[in-house]
Amino acid sequence: MTPAAVLSAASGVALVLLSLALLLTVLRIIRGPTLPDRVLGLDMLVAIAIGLIAVIAVRTGFYLYIDIAIALGLVGFLATVAFARFILARGLSPERRTPGTTEIPQAKPRPSQAGRRKRKGAR
Repeated sequence: MTPAAVLSAASGVALVLLSLALLLTVLRIIRGPTLPDRVLGLDMLVAIAIGLIAVIAVRTGFYLYIDIAIALGLVGFLATVAFARFILARGLSPERRTPGTTEIPQAKPRPSQAGRRKRKGAR
């Protein structure tokens, strides 16, 4: 077998496996019982898309796709951080609260500024 044939076969198998993973991840996003499950599914979807783009770049020889995959990775990371902050700001969902309580746990207050030394030039 020539190296080109091996590369073609390997990229074909990789595309099939990544496509299957993409379908299963979309299923997880649709069926996910909680919002964190869906956010994790979206993060996984971005990772699979990066893999697909990389395999297509190797298969076609058009390596500009790698730059697109890097940009997608950065956007995916920022989206995951934003979703995580959104989930934290919402508090615990009703099904995850401690049974018998109706209150949402509050963040601890910050320690007082007493005892801290002021920086030079600060008011």
